[in-house]
Amino acid sequence: MSSLNQTVQDVFNEPGCDKNQAKSEKERKKGCTKQLQPGGAAGGCAFDGAKIALQPITDVAHLVHGPIACEGSSWDNRGAKSSGSMLYRTGFTTDMNENDIVFGGEKRLFKAMREIKAKYDPPAIFVYQTCVPAMIGDDIEAVCKAASAKLGTPCIPILSPGFVGPKNLGNKLAGEALLKHVIGTVEPEQTTPYDINIIGEYNLAGELWQVKPLLDELGIRILSCISGDARYREVAWSHRARAAMMVCSKAMINVARKMEERYAIPFFEGSFYGIGDMSDSLRQIARLLIERGADPELSDRTEAVIAREEARAWAAIEPYRRRLGGKRVLLITGGVKSWSVVSALQEAGMEVVGTSVKKSTDEDKDKIKEIMGADAHMIDDMPPREMYRMLKGSEADIMLSGGRSQFVALKATMPWMDINQERHEAFAGYHGMVAMVREIDRTLSNPMWEQVRAPAPWDEDAPDWQSLALAEAPSSEAA
Repeated sequence: MSSLNQTVQDVFNEPGCDKNQAKSEKERKKGCTKQLQPGGAAGGCAFDGAKIALQPITDVAHLVHGPIACEGSSWDNRGAKSSGSMLYRTGFTTDMNENDIVFGGEKRLFKAMREIKAKYDPPAIFVYQTCVPAMIGDDIEAVCKAASAKLGTPCIPILSPGFVGPKNLGNKLAGEALLKHVIGTVEPEQTTPYDINIIGEYNLAGELWQVKPLLDELGIRILSCISGDARYREVAWSHRARAAMMVCSKAMINVARKMEERYAIPFFEGSFYGIGDMSDSLRQIARLLIERGADPELSDRTEAVIAREEARAWAAIEPYRRRLGGKRVLLITGGVKSWSVVSALQEAGMEVVGTSVKKSTDEDKDKIKEIMGADAHMIDDMPPREMYRMLKGSEADIMLSGGRSQFVALKATMPWMDINQERHEAFAGYHGMVAMVREIDRTLSNPMWEQVRAPAPWDEDAPDWQSLALAEAPSSEAA
């Protein structure tokens, strides 16, 4: 556990996190949030954060060392797509039982890795530490080292037991594992002045594929995407890129910063959501590459592609803007989407009446104020009853959120659309912006909403149960 404790403290002291650096030394040591107890990691634990950050590496065997429930709860909870290997879609677990807890699970772990090697022969095996083996003292680093030597396959320990903290801490611990055991271990066959890394992009619903064709057209090569639609070797040789873009806010800031520190790879934080943000990201990529030796004419070609794609996107969006203009949106998400999606919605003429900032950094909040103005309604933690009140009181016309909040909107008989990681629609890039606007229009225009709001013929004279629920709310809270 000493190695894990040191890693966690290093992550807590991340210089690239402005919010953390603003704290006193005493407060900084406490970490980003109060540490969670085993079984109490509501909203995602560190293990879950590490798993979803690395599982999009598609040709790797992802082995969860712990009880089967850990693998069952974390499998396929992020809709990352693959253009090749589908091994990442297979769930592997050591399925620890009572005997393993008493006598230790190290032998069981080694046997599991040996079986995976014999049946699948992956380029690497990622081993995720969960709460149980961490508490009983299984040394997965030693087991992985021995297995790597015995099997001839890199076995990478991911030290991320759930009880050390929340999901975003797990993202960073996953990044630390890549920095320690993977990045820099393989050399690419060739490099070019146009090689970039994209960090924190997970190819949800295939979003990377909406951006990659434009980069290909410009001659820009994605040397490594960490970790959407990635291959193990691509991540291992990512240290040879000329520049990097960090997509998902601060989830992997430690990876971007340390790669700049170790390998002199400059990076910037950008977004692929929204027309303006997409154009800015392309310009930033071109600028960094030119500074690192690419031909200056890349800037002119980039501007030409931006002008063409923006014109196409605005032309496709225009019919929807007439119907969506002035529509009010309640955005319950977090992180980078708390501001990047706001920008996209405003471009379509919609008004954002509130955006959740529960998982956002101070820098995210500053960007929200810049986009929405000083009076931006930022929501730290909105209880379901308040969501229900806003929707039922017609303060918002539609709610965009993750699956856990959808039932509040459905109870209020108001339109809802999935904007989080479980979604099946890709919203990145210029084509993604058009798809988002089209999906919002389709959701709002669905005749189902008028039908479900109307009382049943036999209940026309009966009181509305939803109105009764709202009327009883003050009295129940007072009680």
